[in-house]
Amino acid sequence: MDAGVGNYLMGDEGVGVHVAQRLEASGEMPEVDVVDGGTGGFHLLEYFEQYERVILVDATLDGLQPGSIRCIQPKYASDFPPEISAHDIGLKDLVSALQLLDRMPELYLFVVSIESIQQQGMELTEEIEGCVPLLLEKIRGVV
Repeated sequence: MDAGVGNYLMGDEGVGVHVAQRLEASGEMPEVDVVDGGTGGFHLLEYFEQYERVILVDATLDGLQPGSIRCIQPKYASDFPPEISAHDIGLKDLVSALQLLDRMPELYLFVVSIESIQQQGMELTEEIEGCVPLLLEKIRGVV
């Protein structure tokens, strides 16, 4: 399963949702279930329990060059980068719950460095839009 998380209405912070929408629209990986995870949280628990492998895409305010991509394989909530975007508490809580339930899938978290969380806007900045093809290639590599 591939889940894009983020707030679509807050510019680059919604990069995960943009990627999920593009992946789904392309139809190139019919074996992958794509989910728009919104701002994360416990409503994603059922998806994590159904799949052995989950790929997440989210934005991070880590101070790196905007458009930088890192892949992290968190096993515990403490493995999440501290600078993950505005909804990090929901994802960290979700991972903690999966650990308690002994239902943790193989998790790949692709984080995309952004400069700031814009207040409004559904468009990605040029830097983030430019990294999307490479991000999609990396996701294909994991699949």
